[in-house]
Amino acid sequence: MSQGSSQRPHRVAVIVDEGTNPFEVGVATELFGLPRPELGLPGPLYEVVLCGPAPRIRMNHGFCTLTGVPGLDAVDGADTLVVPGRPDNVVPRVPAVLDAIRRAHARGTRIVSFCTGTFALAEAGLLDGRRAATHWRWADSFRRLHPKVLLEPDVLFVDEGDVLTAAGSAAALDLGLYIWRRDHGAEIANHVSRRLVFAAHRDGGQRQFVERPVPDVRDESLGPLLAWAQERLGEPLTVADLSAHARVSPATLHRRFRAQLGTTPLAWLTAERVALACRLIERGEERLDVVAARSGLGTAANLRARLRRATGLSPSAYRRRFGGGGGEALVP
Repeated sequence: MSQGSSQRPHRVAVIVDEGTNPFEVGVATELFGLPRPELGLPGPLYEVVLCGPAPRIRMNHGFCTLTGVPGLDAVDGADTLVVPGRPDNVVPRVPAVLDAIRRAHARGTRIVSFCTGTFALAEAGLLDGRRAATHWRWADSFRRLHPKVLLEPDVLFVDEGDVLTAAGSAAALDLGLYIWRRDHGAEIANHVSRRLVFAAHRDGGQRQFVERPVPDVRDESLGPLLAWAQERLGEPLTVADLSAHARVSPATLHRRFRAQLGTTPLAWLTAERVALACRLIERGEERLDVVAARSGLGTAANLRARLRRATGLSPSAYRRRFGGGGGEALVP
């Protein structure tokens, strides 16, 4: 769906079951259910409905109870189905919930799980022989229960095309913004991330958790360095330049990026440049050499390779999908 689409909103159904985590339900409704007047579009791009196996659902640890919950037949009209997690993962899901997940998948609905919602997808048989993510704390339990699933225990989320799985509660935000970016492009996803006051892009392959505590020292925050680099992406910045600006060694900088962002300085810099290139294409820049130069990717060939790796699309295909202009090919 392009950002200028006049079609009906994309329908998102969120399954709530006994013990569902309220935070992840909140993530789904915050991402896909709220009005977005900041986008300046004539109507909403998504609409959300909660549904469950009973009209009254007691949430995790009895923190709250939802009443008047629509039935699982709401799943049948959904374009995307979100399955949040719950803590009692060894307890089988209600058969009606598993049937609704299978039914949605069979009719071509995009299936998304947050945190331990991956257990429900595996129990429904959707993940055998496929890659998936879940919270690292339950990785061993998941492997014992679902040995046919190719679990990736360290990543934030996994995109298998029709099935997407997020590792933890916060990673649900990363996956949700990734879905916005995949559906509507980087520019709109950035507007949504700013509304959330959340990082616009953390790659799904980043690690779930830090290997050591984040330093509680104000002058070790990467924030000022990231802001400085983002203003200079078109310049020939290197990791050595970042280290020099931060007044630390490259090894120290690498450790801080790993600890605070879960990635490397070079991977972060490349991802920021690709995101900038996407925004330039969306805004109508047709000359590949200009996009490559302004984003710091250097050459049109490198731009093509990096964009395809990040989005699965060529620059011309990306512009046709997200540019809002015509379908003309980009100029080499």
